[in-house]
Amino acid sequence: MAGYKVEICGVNTSDLPLLKPAQAKELLVKIKSGDTQARETFIKGNLRLVLSIVQRFNQSGENLDDLFQIGCIGLCKAAATDRDGCFSTYAYRLIWNEICSALILSLIHI
Repeated sequence: MAGYKVEICGVNTSDLPLLKPAQAKELLVKIKSGDTQARETFIKGNLRLVLSIVQRFNQSGENLDDLFQIGCIGLCKAAATDRDGCFSTYAYRLIWNEICSALILSLIHI
């Protein structure tokens, strides 16, 4: 299978790992026990979610690289506080809220 390269915010999506649901659950268990390598693997495996959310702000005129970094903070928070539900749904909301909060703060400080 050919790997299609899409580069967004300097991230080559063909280089990102794909996590199977069983693998993701296993990583979450390891994360809760303090395994930092599992946390890094899990976060890298979910960067596509951050990129998909950042793309929604493409027409906003904001720096997408900055929004990507802010979204990664939301992803890290989601990985640290997951409660065994549907991770992508939970993470989506945290990533979205993190980006929107940063945008609101930037408007207040103008």
